[in-house]
Amino acid sequence: MSSEEIIKILKALADETRFLIFNEIKNKGEVCACKLLDIVKCNQPTLSHHLKVLVDSGLLIAKKDWKWMHYSVNNEQLNKLLNYWK
Repeated sequence: MSSEEIIKILKALADETRFLIFNEIKNKGEVCACKLLDIVKCNQPTLSHHLKVLVDSGLLIAKKDWKWMHYSVNNEQLNKLLNYWK
């Protein structure tokens, strides 16, 4: 994993809202974006922005199910990040 990838991930998680979103998805396994609106107390465009940053960092995987987006943790990317410091 390159230093640029690490920096991108750490920047994504440095935001409190994104950290809460990531933690919720990590704890639940897979979460529909509509369920996250109730948790983070923001509007839909702001939530979409936060989710895009997390997906672009590689930490989350987005899967479309008809008109809903479901998000889950990219365990491969998370393990690479954790192994970086071992």
